[in-house]
Amino acid sequence: MAKDKKSGKKSSSPTPFSEALRADPGTDLASIDPRSTPGFDGDKDAGKVALDALTEPVSELQERLFAESRAGGTRSILLVVQGMDTSGKGGIMRHAVGAVDPQGVQITSFKAPSTEEQKHPFLWRIRNALPTPGMIGVFDRSHYEDVLIVRVHDPVPKAQWSRRYGQINTFEQGVVDEDTTIIKVMLHISKDEQKARPAERLDRPDKYWKFNPGDIDERERWDDYQQAYRAIIDKCSTDAAPRYVVPADRKWFARLAVMNLLHEHLQQLDPQWPEADFDVAEQQARLEKS
Repeated sequence: MAKDKKSGKKSSSPTPFSEALRADPGTDLASIDPRSTPGFDGDKDAGKVALDALTEPVSELQERLFAESRAGGTRSILLVVQGMDTSGKGGIMRHAVGAVDPQGVQITSFKAPSTEEQKHPFLWRIRNALPTPGMIGVFDRSHYEDVLIVRVHDPVPKAQWSRRYGQINTFEQGVVDEDTTIIKVMLHISKDEQKARPAERLDRPDKYWKFNPGDIDERERWDDYQQAYRAIIDKCSTDAAPRYVVPADRKWFARLAVMNLLHEHLQQLDPQWPEADFDVAEQQARLEKS
């Protein structure tokens, strides 16, 4: 059984992760416990078993989506993963996204805009990275950096970045209209856990390479970032592209939650194997004689 998102009591039937994790405008981000496990009431071991059990069904659905595109299908999925530094984006890529066939996945990691990208509107590089039909596109960070980083660090005027919320909504609606399902995930980590993870990296020489001194600078702007994340929920969680807040203090749960979101959306698409465009019996006979 699953926990009810609001009361914390057990419900009589499992709550879909897409329902348990959805954050509509007005959601109080501070009220969501980063160590909670909405939609799942098992422990870490049970979570790992559940994650492993999803690999085969997700892989089959992903293959069906890809096969559908070979017969003229236009549908695709875009998974957008956003979160503070050390919130677990890398683990999501390895343990959730990495469980499906890499031939059917396009991963794009967005860093600071290049000189060429700066010559274009902020959504230009995003549009160029959208998944093609049959593919699952994954954004490690995304266009939301342009209403997070710029809002916190103020490199562009407020009048400019404040318009971007509406531009993002229009853009995402257009992407959905072109047959791409958008799954927007925010990895919600606590300030204490976000401190503990880099501390562990500093204690282990084999983890030094993962440490970025700039992460400490960003921690000093924690409250500003939380306000910026609340704003993107309020302004950019829409019916066409809702926002899902995934509690991320427990790495195993965050991975399980993202995998379930992907599974549920693929199930809703229900891609089908394309029918043969040739006479199967005839080709079997030809093969037998060859």
